Amino acid sequence: MVVTAIQQSPINDEPVYVAAAVAYDQRGSLQVNPEHPPLTKILIAVGLQGADVHLDPAYKIGLKLNDQWTLGRTVLYESGNDTDRMLLWARLPSIVLTLLFGLVVFFFARDLFGDGGGLLALALFTLSPDLIAHGSVAANDVPVAGFILTTAWLLWRARNRPKLYLPLAGAAFGCALASKMSALSLFPVVLVLAGWSMWYASSAPTRRRLLHAAGAVALVGAIAVAVVWITYLVVDPSLNVVVEPRFRPSSRLKRLVLKLMPFPKPYTDGLSIQLKFEGNEYKSYLFGEISDTARWYYLPVALAVKEPLGMLGAWLVGLAAFAVHRMLRPMVPYVLLMPAVLLGVAMTGSRDLGVRYVVWLPMFMAVAAGAVVVFRRRRVAIGAMVALVAFTAFSTVRAFPYYLPYSNEAFGGPSQTYRYLGDSNVDWGQDMRRLGQYLGRTAPGEPVWLMYYGPAVPGYYGVNARNLKDVPVSDVHGLVAVSVHLLATRKDQYTALLADAEPITTIGHTIKVYRLP
Repeated sequence: MVVTAIQQSPINDEPVYVAAAVAYDQRGSLQVNPEHPPLTKILIAVGLQGADVHLDPAYKIGLKLNDQWTLGRTVLYESGNDTDRMLLWARLPSIVLTLLFGLVVFFFARDLFGDGGGLLALALFTLSPDLIAHGSVAANDVPVAGFILTTAWLLWRARNRPKLYLPLAGAAFGCALASKMSALSLFPVVLVLAGWSMWYASSAPTRRRLLHAAGAVALVGAIAVAVVWITYLVVDPSLNVVVEPRFRPSSRLKRLVLKLMPFPKPYTDGLSIQLKFEGNEYKSYLFGEISDTARWYYLPVALAVKEPLGMLGAWLVGLAAFAVHRMLRPMVPYVLLMPAVLLGVAMTGSRDLGVRYVVWLPMFMAVAAGAVVVFRRRRVAIGAMVALVAFTAFSTVRAFPYYLPYSNEAFGGPSQTYRYLGDSNVDWGQDMRRLGQYLGRTAPGEPVWLMYYGPAVPGYYGVNARNLKDVPVSDVHGLVAVSVHLLATRKDQYTALLADAEPITTIGHTIKVYRLP
């Protein structure tokens, strides 16, 4: 993850998260990136303390949502900051969190299945290309996934020691809610499991057990909500955020529901923005076909492409163990219910933008795979699982250090992923640095026509870029560099121009370089 973090230029969302972290730290303002809760950006701000970040005190933070992209560019490239150092320090908190969540996977699986199950789960977690890729960027997908997993583990432990682990579970779930709003869909599940864990732990008469369970529900819910409040108050005690009118809900019912929610107003304002986003239509690219609407089956298909074959096999073995062995049934609500609910919600969403929306799945399924130790022919089952883990290790190590565009061998590996999937599955703008290094070695100073999908500033990386759209097609000659996401999803005169171009190389599996006569 550290190597990946050092080599990659900023991915699409990172400038906004870094901008928000700087706004939190230097201005105490929640105005930047209000559509997401603050916790992940607070952690990024902690990391940035090692980067000596400067922002002109005269810079005025805009009130419009699109202004956050301008601030991100300003902070990263136009304020005299060391961009590379900033990005590394911004990414380090995510890397540390990801490693800690690996320990949660190990201890959760060990609690359920013993040391052998814990080690198998940890191996699968460690070898997940998705977790390596998204755990090494400054974003909120892995943090929310890890805090959800931690919640499930602590709720399981609360079956034996509720007084210790129920408050901790509430705090962990509060961290998930304060990282990304997708965790809201699990609120009823978490409360029910909190009540069930207390019911299981209590030996009191039925009426008192019900009271204990109700108290556990109230306690976990109250602590989770309190954590969300604290994260906002830490940044700005006045809780001041201005939301553009276009993001305010038009429905009276939605306005009433948001008003009744026990969260700070900036949180419900951010939720209203997310609801507006969810109501939009986004293009969906899958196996070479572009759709104007989301496809319910997109995520399962994308997972079949993006996950190592050995890992998919290990997941199936774990699920088979849960299906066959009755002794595992008490574990089902804690290990499988949360990912099932989250997957169902994600599949009904409008944004087919990548498996990062289900990056919690490799965490939970790694734990589930540890169930292999309960098979009667234990040695055979564990031997098969070790073989699957070894195959996964081969696939993952082979892809180093290109984990964002990873796909398994059945689909041709990372170099072919763009033929099947787009956006954050493949090309998130991460290879501008590598393009600059390549051009510096092979064509120093030569200008290049550029069609780039990402937020990086080409000139910072030594890329003397010219925009293809600035001139007629007939005037384009020499080097042309094109992001594979655009090459796959755009069909226009500029991409058609490349049909007759001489392919030279591919940078990091995401930028193709051609030469036109």
